[in-house]
Amino acid sequence: MTSSAPHRVVVLALDGVYPFELGIANRVFGSADGRYEVLTCSVDGHPVRTEGDFSIAVTHDASVLRTADTVVIPPCHIGLASCPDEPGEVSILALPQQVSDALGLIRPSARTVSICTAAFVLAAAGRLDDRPATTHWNLADIFRRAFPRVRLDPDVLYVDDGDILTSAGASAGIDLCLHLIRKDHGSEVANAVARRCVVPPWREGGQAQYIEQPVPTQTSAGTAAARHWALENLHLPLTMSDLAERSRMSGRTFARKFRDEVGTSPGRWLIQQRVFRARELLESTDLPVDRIATEVGFATGTSLRQHLHEAIGVAPLTYRRTFRTRADQLSR
Repeated sequence: MTSSAPHRVVVLALDGVYPFELGIANRVFGSADGRYEVLTCSVDGHPVRTEGDFSIAVTHDASVLRTADTVVIPPCHIGLASCPDEPGEVSILALPQQVSDALGLIRPSARTVSICTAAFVLAAAGRLDDRPATTHWNLADIFRRAFPRVRLDPDVLYVDDGDILTSAGASAGIDLCLHLIRKDHGSEVANAVARRCVVPPWREGGQAQYIEQPVPTQTSAGTAAARHWALENLHLPLTMSDLAERSRMSGRTFARKFRDEVGTSPGRWLIQQRVFRARELLESTDLPVDRIATEVGFATGTSLRQHLHEAIGVAPLTYRRTFRTRADQLSR
């Protein structure tokens, strides 16, 4: 059951906004069956110049940020300037006063989310000082030099630091929005949203960004069929040899094609899928931990506990209690 008042997400479109990323929050949160209300604003309510060759009209000005439960800042063109006193160093140009004033309207209780280079905006405002964050890998060195107080991790898809969350490129912004839906409403709702948006339902935030990943040649001899079979048989003690045999490839060829297509090794991918399925069962059933471990293909409950802790930092029963408590709150 959804709460009587939907969670309000306000998207702050800044000058030079990237059009695709501007639409991510509306598309993802807006697909959650009315659980979220998504509004878009600019600092002054006027049309916003995009990074492309057109502008976008918005309905609201920054005053609507006062009402936000979650604020999403899409990436925009970031102005950088050389530091004359330190050759080779860079700094972000000072935030326009209107942008600083707009950020000041965000309630302390609200979550603030940046997508891609919007982390530069939060950092320039001092909101990421002494906190973990990420941004697009291609600008990581510039970011680190401009904002040395930020604990930057350029090798992950997104960072959840409670009230402030940052993500890498465009697809990682989608991952982060799905992550928030999963936190708010559980995997079943997040998976349904992912299916409607035709995107992968779950990529852990700690997964590496796809840095200069070549696009593989699409042939009938790919690994998709083996992956599909594996997802239907996670309870089996699957090995890479099993998957390679399903694909009629040698182990070495399969491992290379798998990494080209998925961006990680078959073994790591299997663990990720088993952890994901275990999370679903912890959220939606009362099955004992040892039984869930068997259902998802971990040899023992101890193995499940270890892998779940490595993935999200909590024990299975703690994870289950968190979602049961949240479900009780949402049903009131």
